Amino acid sequence: MTCAGGTESAPRCPSATVTRERRTTLLTDDGVPIEARYEPSPTPGAEPSGTLALVLGHGFTGSLERPALRRVASAFRQRTAVITFSFRGHGRSGGRSTVGDREVLDLAAAVAWARRLGHRRVATVGFSMGGSVVIRQAALYGTGHGENEEIRPMQDVRHGGRTGRSHRRTAPMPGDAPAPGDAPDTASGPALDAVPGPALDAASGPAPGSGPDAVPGPASGPAPGDAPGAAPRPAVDAASGPASNTASDTAPGGPPPVPAPGRAPDAAPDAVIAVSAPARWYYRGTAPMRRVHWAVTRPAGRLVSRYGLRTRIDPRGWGVDPLPPVAAAPLIAPTPLLIVHGDRDPYFPLDHPRMLASAADPSSTELWIEPGFGHAETAASPALLTRIADWATAHT
Repeated sequence: MTCAGGTESAPRCPSATVTRERRTTLLTDDGVPIEARYEPSPTPGAEPSGTLALVLGHGFTGSLERPALRRVASAFRQRTAVITFSFRGHGRSGGRSTVGDREVLDLAAAVAWARRLGHRRVATVGFSMGGSVVIRQAALYGTGHGENEEIRPMQDVRHGGRTGRSHRRTAPMPGDAPAPGDAPDTASGPALDAVPGPALDAASGPAPGSGPDAVPGPASGPAPGDAPGAAPRPAVDAASGPASNTASDTAPGGPPPVPAPGRAPDAAPDAVIAVSAPARWYYRGTAPMRRVHWAVTRPAGRLVSRYGLRTRIDPRGWGVDPLPPVAAAPLIAPTPLLIVHGDRDPYFPLDHPRMLASAADPSSTELWIEPGFGHAETAASPALLTRIADWATAHT
C-alpha cells in the first residue's frame, strides 16, 4: 500500500507522527459506534508510514479491555503498532452482536482508522469469532476477488442486510460432511450458532434437557396473535435489553441493510491471520460449542450473555447465511493468509483449519498446527504471539 490514492474522508499519510496512545469512537458504515484504542510502535521516532499496524479482532464475549486481549496487544506492541477495539454488542461499543456477520463492518472501520493514522501496512489478526471476521472481511473488502460469484451478491446487501450471502438459508454447505462427533446439521434455528467464545465455557451451561444432539430452537418467534410467517418481534426479548439509539437496533423486522463496501482499498488489509477460527457455520460437535449455541439462540442464554458476560446479542438471527469462512478463504488471494490452530482446541477440531487451508490459495496461504495450543487469545503463548507478529512483518 502507498500513500497514493488516499481520499478526503480517509487520508493515508497525515504529516504528524503519531507518538502517543489514542482512544476514539469509530463509526461503522451502518452507524454503529465502536470503541477503539491505538498504541504506536515502540521504536522512538518511528513514522506510522514506515511501520506495520496490527488490528486485532477478539473472540465472542471479549472486548478491548478484557485481560486476554490486553495481554495479546502488549505482546504485539513489543514489535509494532497495535489497534484494538470492541466488536458491536461487546464492551462499550454500541449495537448488538451478530456473531460474525456485520462485524466485518467494525473491522473495516478499524482498518480504515489505521490508514488514516498513516500506516501503509496493515495486517488483521482475529481470534475465534474474530478469526472468522478477518477472513470474511478480507474477502469482502479486498481487491483480489474480481467478479467472483460469491462476492457479486454484495451489491445486493442494501436489500438483504447480509455481509456477503451464501447460496443457502439454513442448510449445511453442499458437500460439507459433519466432523466426527458433530451433531447433525439440521437447521431449526438461525445461523448464529457458529462462533466460539471461550468465556462461555465456564460462565454458562447447556439448557435443561439439551444433550449432545440437541438443536436449539429459533432465537425468537412471532408474538401471540401474529399471523403465520410474521417477522419475530425483537422487542419482547428481555435478554437483549432496551434498544439503543444505533441504527442496528431500530430497524423493524430484522437488521437494517448493510452498505455495500464494493472496492474499499482503505479498509483492505495487507495480510490476514486467523487464530482458532471456524471454517463453517452450524458447528456444534463439541460441548463448548453447544453451550455457545445455547447462549446465542435461547432467551435465557442471551440473558446470561448480556448480564454475566456483558455481551449483547441481536435476537433476530440470520435470515440468509452470511458468506461462510470456508467460502471466503479462496477469495483473499493474493493477500497473504496465515491460519493458526491448536491441536488441543476444545471448540473446533482440526478439520476446521484444514478446510480453510484447503479452500484457500496455496501460493499465499500458510497453516500452522500448534502442538499443545488450546483456543484463541486466552491460550496463545508469548512465543506464538511473537512468531505471529514476525510473520505479519515479513509478509507486508
